[in-house]
Amino acid sequence: MESEVAYAAPRKVSEEDARIIETAHYRKAPYTGREFLIAGECNGDLKNYWCTCPQSRELQHKEIKPAEDELDFEFKSFELDHSIYGATAYAINTSAGWIVYTGDLRSHGRFRDKTERFVKEAGSLDPEVLIIEGTRIGRQEKEESEEEVYKTCLGAALDEKDLIIADFSPRNFERLDTFMGIAKEAGRKLVVPAKDAYVLDAMKCVDSRDRMPDLLIYKDLKARRDAYEKQIHEDFTEQLLDPEDIAKAPESYLLCFSFWGMKHLLDIKPVRGTYIYSSSEAYNEEQVIDFRRLWNWLQFFNFKVRGFKMVEKEGKELPEFEKGYHASGHASAGELLRIVREIDPGIVLPVHTEHPEFFVENLKEYQVVLAEEGKRIEIN
Repeated sequence: MESEVAYAAPRKVSEEDARIIETAHYRKAPYTGREFLIAGECNGDLKNYWCTCPQSRELQHKEIKPAEDELDFEFKSFELDHSIYGATAYAINTSAGWIVYTGDLRSHGRFRDKTERFVKEAGSLDPEVLIIEGTRIGRQEKEESEEEVYKTCLGAALDEKDLIIADFSPRNFERLDTFMGIAKEAGRKLVVPAKDAYVLDAMKCVDSRDRMPDLLIYKDLKARRDAYEKQIHEDFTEQLLDPEDIAKAPESYLLCFSFWGMKHLLDIKPVRGTYIYSSSEAYNEEQVIDFRRLWNWLQFFNFKVRGFKMVEKEGKELPEFEKGYHASGHASAGELLRIVREIDPGIVLPVHTEHPEFFVENLKEYQVVLAEEGKRIEIN
């Protein structure tokens, strides 16, 4: 279900057994689009993109409508500084007063001014309730900025004369923009997988920035391609890069590969290089195991690793992360406390955190309400 947000494949009762629900055949039923309300402007390019689907199944699309015209209550939206472009905070005017929800936010990224604007305007509403995230509560405090990440990763790139691989979250487009600048300054071409190219090409419908001329697209070796891959290969034929071309001139490229892209090294066959890890730390045992696997792959291909290393701790091999290679997409504990005090709400409601008690202990001057599963919170 998480993959059917924008549109869904219709289900039907199985003809062989009425107890079974199955997906209707693509030739018999199109995808059913959902109606979306958008806060802000919707240009013609976005509307056209919304009506297309790079799959064999047809799309029965619905409209994107301005939220202001469709909702019968007053609301405000505020774009924020976050690792994902388009992160937005909302404020809703209710009979009990304004309720503000931060969503995911930070104030140490390239667009910190957006968060500061939100804090100022949300405070001017004199909100009754502030619903605030707390993702980083309880985690080690690191205040690296995106500018710091740029300088650190650029230094690592300039030190390498062979292949460079950059590993960061596939939807952290601010980090991709950072590495686009690093590749340019290092005299290399940035190479992305087809999936990332598809999203980047679509993003220009929103921010009107065409990133594709500055990129090459990795042409992975596979027998069958998804429809979106075929579309990207047709639209950007001249920008496709074969693994053999990378092997011939590894010093010319900076590859954007994650853990799951390591298999491509078997086709490129690099002799050596540098791997720059520029993403979040491991937060569970499964992620620790992935780092061990990643480390073994990198040692096999004689890569220098920047951003983390494996160390022995209490008889276990664990990843240890280096400062300066990653800036979190979330506000630190100190940032969150400052944001609460500047907005100055009547009630603080922490969400998306493993340590909601932090707000109770550090905001004694406020009424902090902790959500409980299945229980309503009444606001008078």
